Amino acid sequence: MQTVFDGQSLITAEMLAGGLRRGSVERHGAVFETARAELALVLLTTQQQIEQAKDPAEIIRRLMSHLEGMHARLHPDVWQALIPVAQNHPIMKYFLEDPLTRWSFTKPRGYSGDAQLLDYIYCDPHVAEDVKNASPLGKALYSYTQNVPSCLAARERRDLLTRYVDEAADKAGAETEVLAIAAGHLREANRSAALAEGRLKRWVALDQDPLSVGLIARDFQGTAVEAVDGSVRTVLTRGHKLGKFDLIYASGLYDYLQHNVAVKLTKTCLQMLKPNGTFLFANYAEGNPDAGYRETFMDWVLLLRSEVDMWNIINASVDRNTVEAQVYFGENRNVLYAVIEKRG
Repeated sequence: MQTVFDGQSLITAEMLAGGLRRGSVERHGAVFETARAELALVLLTTQQQIEQAKDPAEIIRRLMSHLEGMHARLHPDVWQALIPVAQNHPIMKYFLEDPLTRWSFTKPRGYSGDAQLLDYIYCDPHVAEDVKNASPLGKALYSYTQNVPSCLAARERRDLLTRYVDEAADKAGAETEVLAIAAGHLREANRSAALAEGRLKRWVALDQDPLSVGLIARDFQGTAVEAVDGSVRTVLTRGHKLGKFDLIYASGLYDYLQHNVAVKLTKTCLQMLKPNGTFLFANYAEGNPDAGYRETFMDWVLLLRSEVDMWNIINASVDRNTVEAQVYFGENRNVLYAVIEKRG
């Protein structure tokens, strides 16, 4: 998979799925046919529950459980071949009533995991009107999907980023400089005491989506936040000569980067740190229980990583004698964090 982040080539599910697919499903023969029959039964059972007007939360809970069991058990080639089977089933219409599922699946901005989708996950006030206008079924489904483990982990991640920014300001003082790569709508800034109190020199928010950049520029006008239209390639080529920072973070980007691109980006970010500066990147963890539903009904594919995968990125990026590094799980173990501190 040749990932291109140039401000124009946005992340797509097709690109990621193409990179994840390792071979042809034909070589799995009977295994695929058995799995397809199993999925057909799961979908039929779900359809019957819908027709019987069962509780939407219970319907989606059972479906997620079945899909995740299959996702965890099946070879990636087989699983990838099953995704269209689920997406083309009549029950798809039912789950698209959920504002979160619908936004992810239809991709109004043209790519997966955009900042507006994160607003639905954050239960942000900016999407409150859309949720209010959803159907009763949509509201019931959203009440469930907004609180699945990956969404809880995303909200924890947002708040953790705020903490890291405020701690950087406590340590570095009024000259603190922060860089957010793939910043989205920079919702973590809304909760930052350091930003509100004017204790940051600048907080550069870099994103490849012009809509996100425009929203940041509007919402944080007159503050230390600087919205910059750019991408991973911008960082790798120093297109904007961004300077040096006390804190650099990429909270959701690594979910889309294969190992070699992740290593290149990590190396570059470490070079952009001031002495005693910190670089943080996060990644959804293997075993995420929502992955089966997310990849089918939400059409949202992520590269899940293990602790070993995170350490492999770190070890390939830096001389461990020059940094302090740690990898740890978030509270519900659905997101992994890598934190690298550059020695002064």
